[in-house]
Amino acid sequence: MFSKELYGQRLLEIRNLHNETQSDLAKSVGTAISSISEMEKGKKTTTLERFAMICEHYHVSADYLLGLSDDPKLPPVSPPET
Repeated sequence: MFSKELYGQRLLEIRNLHNETQSDLAKSVGTAISSISEMEKGKKTTTLERFAMICEHYHVSADYLLGLSDDPKLPPVSPPET
């Protein structure tokens, strides 16, 4: 089950591992610093578009940030079938 608190903890952890500030992340995904702060505190979420941008920015799986997996690595991408 999704938890805003766990999402916020994991977002904070990933951001700190990349030595970025809330301002850095906010600029990267086109939102306000206060929005990043509220997400990290477990008070709010974000749009699907920004969520995808966060995952891409940090190269982390969506399942990890959502609390559906404990593995932050992205799954391998299969080549398209021909």
